Amino acid sequence: MSSRDQILGKLREAKRPFPTISPPAVHQAVVPLSDTSPAALQARFVQEAEKVACVVHQVDRAAAAIAVILQIVGQDTAVSSWDAAYIPLPGFADALDKANIRRVGQDADVRVGITGVDAALATTGSLVVLSGNGRFRASSLLPPVHIAVLTASQIVPDLESWWVAQKTAGLAQTRQHSNIAIITGPSRTADIAMQLVLGMHGPRELHLVLL
Repeated sequence: MSSRDQILGKLREAKRPFPTISPPAVHQAVVPLSDTSPAALQARFVQEAEKVACVVHQVDRAAAAIAVILQIVGQDTAVSSWDAAYIPLPGFADALDKANIRRVGQDADVRVGITGVDAALATTGSLVVLSGNGRFRASSLLPPVHIAVLTASQIVPDLESWWVAQKTAGLAQTRQHSNIAIITGPSRTADIAMQLVLGMHGPRELHLVLL
């Protein structure tokens, strides 16, 4: 028996706390939403994302989204980017190639990171980002500027509803990735003298390109 099996076995054999209390059949949402229509979810997501200092670019065409990205990248010759297959933007890779912008994985000298997302949470303006092959964790954590590309169809009410959907699907999506990050706005801290500082432990700018 492995050490892992021994530890899990002890946990399973341990006395369960509050054995007479049954788990609730219905869980109350942390932040209730009265309207979960697609239009309402998109409006709420944009509102909450802007509250936490995200810059939201709402576009209706791939060409417009690419133009926004190229403007943010500016004169840079390289970006830390997920594989194009995981970014919901037709023509994205070709546009970078034509602009002579290289796509790299982890590089501390790169200013801009570009990723897709796995979900967007309307109640908090947060992004759910799963890392793995071709989905570099560093792209959303290391560069000073993070660009996340998402579609309106990826917006869900909250983290609870996203997790219920994952469990219903047998957790197939989450189990094949090495890391799950919930990103709410640029990196920030107020550890020193209670003064809010952006970009201390990650990107200081978060641009959301919403199709």
